[in-house]
Amino acid sequence: MSFPQAFVDPSSIAVVGATEDRAKWGYWLATGALAGADRRTVWLVNRRAAQVLGRPCRPTVGDLPQAPDLVALCVPPQHVLPVVRDALAKGCRAFLSITAGLGADEARLAALLRESGARMIGPNSLGLFNAATELRLAWGNFTPGSLAIVSQSGQLGSEIAGLGARAGLGVSRFYSVGNQLDVGAVDVLESLVSDEHTTTVALYLESFADGPRVVTALQALRRAGKHALVLTTGASEGSRRLARSHTGSMTSALDVVDAACRAAGALRVTSPRELVDTAGVLDAAAPPDGRRVAIISDSGGQGGIAADLATERGLRAPVFTDRLQSGLRDLLPAAAAVSNPVDLAGAGEADLQVYTRVAELVAASGEVDSIVLSGYLGCYGEDAPSLVDAESAVIDRLGDLQRTHAAHVPLVVHSMSAGSPAIARLREHRVPVFDTIDAALGALGHVTRLGGQPRPTPVTVRIEAAVPEPGYWAARTFLSTLGIATPKAQRVTDAAEFAEACASLHPPLVLKAGWIEHKSEHQAVRTGLGPETAGAVFREMYERLGPGEYVVEEQDTRPGVVELVIGARRDRDFGPTVTVGHGGVHTELWRDVSVELAPVDRRTAAGMLDRLRSRRLLDGWRGQPAVDVDALIDAIVAVSEAIAGTTGVADIEVNPIRVGPDGALAVDALVVPRGADVVPKTACAATGVNGRRKSTEEQEISREHVH
Repeated sequence: MSFPQAFVDPSSIAVVGATEDRAKWGYWLATGALAGADRRTVWLVNRRAAQVLGRPCRPTVGDLPQAPDLVALCVPPQHVLPVVRDALAKGCRAFLSITAGLGADEARLAALLRESGARMIGPNSLGLFNAATELRLAWGNFTPGSLAIVSQSGQLGSEIAGLGARAGLGVSRFYSVGNQLDVGAVDVLESLVSDEHTTTVALYLESFADGPRVVTALQALRRAGKHALVLTTGASEGSRRLARSHTGSMTSALDVVDAACRAAGALRVTSPRELVDTAGVLDAAAPPDGRRVAIISDSGGQGGIAADLATERGLRAPVFTDRLQSGLRDLLPAAAAVSNPVDLAGAGEADLQVYTRVAELVAASGEVDSIVLSGYLGCYGEDAPSLVDAESAVIDRLGDLQRTHAAHVPLVVHSMSAGSPAIARLREHRVPVFDTIDAALGALGHVTRLGGQPRPTPVTVRIEAAVPEPGYWAARTFLSTLGIATPKAQRVTDAAEFAEACASLHPPLVLKAGWIEHKSEHQAVRTGLGPETAGAVFREMYERLGPGEYVVEEQDTRPGVVELVIGARRDRDFGPTVTVGHGGVHTELWRDVSVELAPVDRRTAAGMLDRLRSRRLLDGWRGQPAVDVDALIDAIVAVSEAIAGTTGVADIEVNPIRVGPDGALAVDALVVPRGADVVPKTACAATGVNGRRKSTEEQEISREHVH
């Protein structure tokens, strides 16, 4: 369903609940609507007033001379349904509802809208704004600009707009979607793809009920040359508690949102200020081509702090070549540092144009992707009025530098002045300015991560593997169909079969109770078994756990092996995801994981590994050989394709997958069919390994063992 033009540029508006009381919504909607009266017809509706703001009022929408293109509602909750019915009877099909607290009437309103084919933003909206079409139906005023704000929280959206205005960043469109009874944030996102006045989109959502569609909309925005910055609330501990696999319990809602943003070419930020800072840099320049940053400061201390912060923000301050350092020495005193960071060593005080000459030389060198100028610039004219003209000349040249190099080497300024005329002049030249170095480098780091297009989504191929039955043996078989190697093994059900299996396998051996999901927690796995010990170990485990399908397999004893975990699950909002991380029995302790939407290609899988803190283990650590990363990547891709292409599977976990110089071997696995009961691991103390309810005495024994 297309986005109604009535929410973009309506031909007529009726404000229901218009008033002259500035403390009420009706005043702001009425004055905002009347501000565009030269572009469209505006009617004011008030049952008790004959006139508002010098304009005649009608008692109801039904009394208007014709159907309005858009009806804006700010009436008490009990009047919303009657007003909407009246407007529908008149022929109106687009509504903006500021009113909140409808209670049971909200469901009736939704049904009424569906039956009539009408659309609504809200209820509980804080309004909408479109600078290009002079449409303002919101509390307060907006500074026109290129930032579109789409927010589930109207007040948070207003905060973003206010912060942007103070930073010299204006708004192209503002939509507070409220309860999203009908029109949702994703509808607005799709409408912004073709908006020529929007270059950056700020999105705040508290839930992603239509996650795949949101990702598609964000991808379309990026391909249209627009950037999206996403703000959302925190991780869901509840979803982690309900996860059946280790990887499910290690990942959070934010991990999946980050994965969705990477897939879409968008970026999640953590606060409104961070969003506005990042949007301010995007408003002035294209994302840098890489992470190399030059730091130029008139203070050695500030330059050193900036270099440390740059590293923390994912940037890199490379040492300049001898040629560039030589050129900088020609411009600066002998005491100056020229390797990066550059310390002007007082040269700026002697000649303000040194700032521009150094920045110009570095920008033209080809050795960096961005420049941060940090320190006193912006304060000279403020503290010494005689230097106003000289400082203005420097700023004008920096503006020329930005216009020349913004597409490839953008300039960002950190000034010790928060609001001098020089700062305003820098912003006029579209040079982003920040009053703290951490904000400057934080925004630049974010923008650098936004470079490039969204990753191509691999084609989902239907996997021909059958959905496995519960148990480890079936999971092994499923992995084999994906091309993932497993140790040589046999399944057994009694002591005689176990003895026969041991005779055909090469020790040391591993014994597992195949039906138990988290084996180490229940002493359902024993390793290092030889001919002398195997029989006794089997008898003890059988007596303790009871009959079932046991698996005996050859133990992987290869040297130089690294243990990882590969998991895949279906996220409630975004669908199939894949996870890789540091594996083994300490997986949840280290929580070193990387998540992507599934399926992934080999390049994306390699990027997942690069984000792990434990990545260096794969390249050889302290004399250990490098492992077969290609085999590991193959396994990640295969598991991601399996969760995306096998509709009957809800959860896959390979933990650990042991990767050595000669390949990868999955030595334990769990595959959960869709619709299977999800039992939190915290419930294991109350249920037996065969699924029966334990007695109170047995539960106490289990708790002592687990804890």
